[in-house]
Amino acid sequence: MTGYVERTADGTAPLRLFCFHHAGGGSSLYRAWQRALGPHTSVWPVLLPGRERRSGEERFGELGPLIADLDAQLDEYLTEPHVFFGHSMGALLAYRLASRRHRRGATPPAALIVSGYSAPHLPSPLPPVEALDDVALIRFLIDLGGLPAPILEFPELLADALPVIRDDLRVCASDRGDGEPPLPCPIHVFGGDADPLVDELGLTAWREHTTAGSEVRILPGDHFSLLDRPDELLDHLRPLLRGYALHRVA
Repeated sequence: MTGYVERTADGTAPLRLFCFHHAGGGSSLYRAWQRALGPHTSVWPVLLPGRERRSGEERFGELGPLIADLDAQLDEYLTEPHVFFGHSMGALLAYRLASRRHRRGATPPAALIVSGYSAPHLPSPLPPVEALDDVALIRFLIDLGGLPAPILEFPELLADALPVIRDDLRVCASDRGDGEPPLPCPIHVFGGDADPLVDELGLTAWREHTTAGSEVRILPGDHFSLLDRPDELLDHLRPLLRGYALHRVA
């Protein structure tokens, strides 16, 4: 199996959910989702190189080559009915991968589910990383909820985490705007009501990127609350994904 994905179930479910992590994150975030979303959905966390079990691999610093590699490596696993989910940077990756596959005539996802990221034709909600020294980057991440303040007491952990976060932010900054045709699948958009990066207008604007309809749901919490305390998000995803799974079986 490609290094990008790992199955958390036996793969016999009628629908596959490919989950893309945020900047500096990893696939371990989604491993507990299988119990919450099964048995109709098989959860496939996607792990970018340079972290967790892929820590020894070279990281990407540009969006285009990363999306091309994801497309090539995941292609054989995307022949079955599937949905993409991405949070923050993961939302951008999921959208760009779906757009690339749509453009080349490959099987599109049954739906795109995004959270914590403005529509891709808008300016990126994430800051230009080159404008932030380590102190400013750490403060930004703590204020955002992406780093617990006690991590400052462990400089060795910060030394490992910051280069990964910087490269991921470079990936987001290298996005060259839109110009893609609208996707033929629905887009379901989630956001936090206290997210300092993304407002409801930025979430609503995703409707411009689909011909199949878009809906926005605002849940309590900040930028990372949807993933740190995912129960409410999963309560919404469970019937949504069940619907796509049963539709594909019918």
